[in-house]
Amino acid sequence: MGDQSVAMTLKDASASALAAPALTIVLPAYNEAPNIRAVVDKIGQAMGAIAHEVVVVDDDSPDGTTEVARQVGREYPHVRCIRRVGRRGLSGACVEGMMAANAPVVAVMDADLQHDETRLPVMLGEIEAGADLVIGSRYADGGSAGAGFHRRTRARGSELATSLANMVTGRFTTDPMSGFFMMRRAVADRVAGAVARDGFKILFDIVSRYGAQLDIREVPFTFRERVAGESKLGFLVTIQFLGLLVSRYTAGLVPAQFLLFALVGTSGLLVHLVALYAAGAVGLGFVGAQVAATYVAMTTNFIFNNEVTFGHRKLTGLKFWSGLATFYAICSIGAIGNVSVAVRIFEWGWPAWFAGLLGAVMSALFNYAVTKLVTWRDG
Repeated sequence: MGDQSVAMTLKDASASALAAPALTIVLPAYNEAPNIRAVVDKIGQAMGAIAHEVVVVDDDSPDGTTEVARQVGREYPHVRCIRRVGRRGLSGACVEGMMAANAPVVAVMDADLQHDETRLPVMLGEIEAGADLVIGSRYADGGSAGAGFHRRTRARGSELATSLANMVTGRFTTDPMSGFFMMRRAVADRVAGAVARDGFKILFDIVSRYGAQLDIREVPFTFRERVAGESKLGFLVTIQFLGLLVSRYTAGLVPAQFLLFALVGTSGLLVHLVALYAAGAVGLGFVGAQVAATYVAMTTNFIFNNEVTFGHRKLTGLKFWSGLATFYAICSIGAIGNVSVAVRIFEWGWPAWFAGLLGAVMSALFNYAVTKLVTWRDG
């Protein structure tokens, strides 16, 4: 009986969606195969007779998310799937989904059932009443970040991130870190070319750039526990957010991606010193120890950049090894340039610390620009 009820709900939703959709719901997804059919069903129940479409944007998940979404789409024509190959990142997935929308209004929500789909008609009502952007907020009156120890711990971290974000965005919303929002298609077209594609907090990026120009309203909702799969939030996402935060605080003068690259490079100094000490301790002379430490530091820098800075272009398999080889080559050229520039500046009479700093900055800029284009092909 339960399966029949689900089937009828999906058919009803599909029938209403055969009309020109009033709303496109974008579901960015990675390893969400167990949740796709359930979230589509719940959206159908919540939307009722409101014509809508669902666009699942899958970052080439290994768990078969694309296959599940396509199967649902074959059964119910209001569901479509975009499979992204060779690129990852929540913001980029959201933008591609919004640009594929047929409706005049676009919503973004998680595919993991943590966002309350019953708030979609309420948010659409706010758009119809004149809002440009409606945010599902955990912290507005009537909203909640959820219960449980782990949820409360994450909520405290999210509240801290929200406070930091509001230093940049201003007080346009109580929840600039929300992943649940709705906007007019015209607004989506406007912001698509400006927001960072490789981040995880697209709403923060939108509000920090356009908050003062938009009519922003909030609808409270309660953040639910994940039903299946694993959370995508973690240390790497936190680091990426901090990079974006600094970038927006400097009005985009310093790209978030370069900040992450520089942070990884700074960590490489510590790795280099530890490796140098270890190599000396096993009997290598200074020259041999220095060479070994250099390549150890380069290797860890490559691995961290592959995971963090260029996680949306992550290299795997044979591409990982070929990428590592190009990274070695490019950073070796950068090191030669570092020394050459530093020596020339020093010969011109500048202090050694200043000459060394300029050499390091030049090397970092060169390594970032060239590895971005050659190693990760992130043009």
